[in-house]
Formats: sequence, structure tokens, C-alpha cells
Amino acid sequence: MVRRYFRPILTEGEGLPLAGGPFSFARAEVLTRAGSEGFVDADALPADWQARLTAPRPLLARFAPPMPLVMGIINVTPDSFSDGGRHDAPAAAIAAAHAMHAAGAAIIDVGAESTRPGAPELPVGDELARLAPLWGGLAGLPVSIDTRKAAVMEAALAAGAMIVNDVSALGHDPDAMALVAARGCPVILMHHQGTPETMQIAPHYDNVLLDVFDWLEGRIAAAVAAGIAPDAVIADPGIGFGKGLAHNLALLWGLTLLHGLGVPILLGASRKSLISKLAGDVPVEQRLPGSLALALAGAEAGVQIVRVHDVAETAQALAVWRACRVANA
Repeated sequence: MVRRYFRPILTEGEGLPLAGGPFSFARAEVLTRAGSEGFVDADALPADWQARLTAPRPLLARFAPPMPLVMGIINVTPDSFSDGGRHDAPAAAIAAAHAMHAAGAAIIDVGAESTRPGAPELPVGDELARLAPLWGGLAGLPVSIDTRKAAVMEAALAAGAMIVNDVSALGHDPDAMALVAARGCPVILMHHQGTPETMQIAPHYDNVLLDVFDWLEGRIAAAVAAGIAPDAVIADPGIGFGKGLAHNLALLWGLTLLHGLGVPILLGASRKSLISKLAGDVPVEQRLPGSLALALAGAEAGVQIVRVHDVAETAQALAVWRACRVANA
């Protein structure tokens, strides 16, 4: 039996509401693994797809509008691809987190293990030691913990973190799924292929957009089966994690399809190498313009969260984008 996927074509004020947000869609493209079958009116969609595409995302009510929310990145690592070493000192990391929150970050994503391409796994004790000096200074901030390890998740949640952000989608540590279910916290499940050590060695997909959709759908189902509430899940297509340039561009083109997962979508493309590949060997510290373009592309696709290094600049760009949309409504 041929499976059909429905990629909503976003509009404003026309058709059905998308995920309870500001966008609507009056039609959707019908995709199969054999290619496109054209377009169908939104009100003719199968009931399950229509329900997933239109249902509000209750998790987002925990955060103040407007959408998309900005998630600021704090890496307390010496070797992250973009900001490794910048926040090694606890005082610097804490000050940066508060500055990001003041500049418009609704969530502060704190990580202590680099998952850049080729990065080796960090021992759990080292990861905990890097994070331990931060918790007192981060009290009161809306923190997510970026980790693959259940012991780190547990320590961070006990210290006040609100969200688990796992680049392995709770697949790396066999204890992670049960821990998140027991704690009842929101979790970000990110698509990846391979591990950080291997993910950029000839990544391959039959159809990257549909493969990523199916994989995330499977991980969401596994999370729900383990006792995680469906409304507590956020999905991330994993730009740059086991993907070449063509794969990343196909995902960015088809982002609206992921709303069919029925959960909020996070886009994390800030400062990633696809910018350099598209704009001419741009060093990482000069990728702000490309990062802003990607954040705005995500906003146009209705993603609910953008994960970025440059919070103030992204918040400003999104404020102008929103004003232009209102002016033209």
C-alpha cells in the first residue's frame, strides 16, 4: 500500500489553522516515495492528517508568545564547533545565559558535551563536572539540558532544568526514556544518522524528507509507549546531523511536512556548515547573516522554536519579520 504524506502550503487567514498558530493552509501537496501527486484542498485531507496539522500544541502555552520561540545556546565545552571555549568559565556561562534571556531567549539550552561531527563521547563524570558549577547561577531561568545521558538529565532536572534536549532522541542511553517519562518533563527528539563520530561519513537516504518524517514518527511513538505524554514532545529534523548539503536543503524546503507529526517543531541551523557551503567558505564566526536567513526560513515554515547562538540579533530579525507580516495582512 502506498503511503501518502501531506505537506501544507502555508498562507495567512485562508483555510485551516496550522497547529493553533498564526498560519493557515488551504491546500497541501501530496507526497509519496514515487514523487509528488499534486495538491489537495485542506478540507479534503484524511482525518488523521487534518487533526495532527491543525491541533494546537499545548506545550507552547508554557511560554510567552510570540512565535517562534528563541532558544539560546550555551555550550560549556572546549570543543564545540562554534563557541567552544567561550563559556568554559562558569561565571562566563552564567552571565551569557542571563544576557540571552534578557535579549529574548524563551529557553536557554545548556550543554557540556560537544556533538559536532567527529566529536568523541565525553565520560559522564566529566559532563556532570562541567555543569555542576552552573546550576546555582542559572536558577530561575528557563533551562533545557542538552545531553544524551540519563545521569546528566537527572542531575539537571533536579537542579531546575525544564526540558531535556537529546540529539539521540532518547536512543543513546537505555535509561533515558524511562527517566524522562518518570519526570514528566518536555523532551526534544532530534533526528540523526549515526553518531557524532560517524554521522558525516557518507550519509545516505532514500528520500531524506520522508525518511526523517518516518524516523521521528517512530521515535515519538516509542516515547509515548514508554509513558511520555504526547503533548510533552518536540521534534527536531537535525540539520547537519548525518546529512549532506542536499539533504539539509531538502529538509528546509519540506519543513512544513513535519507539522504532520502533531508536535512542535524546533529548527537548529545556527552557524552550521551548510551556510559556508552555500555562501563561499564562510568561517563560523562570520555566519550570522546566514543564520538569520535560516531562522527566518524556519519562521516562514511555521516552526515553533529556533535554536540559535545569536539571540539578540535573531530576536530583532524576528520582530521585524512579524511587523512586516502584520503590515501586509
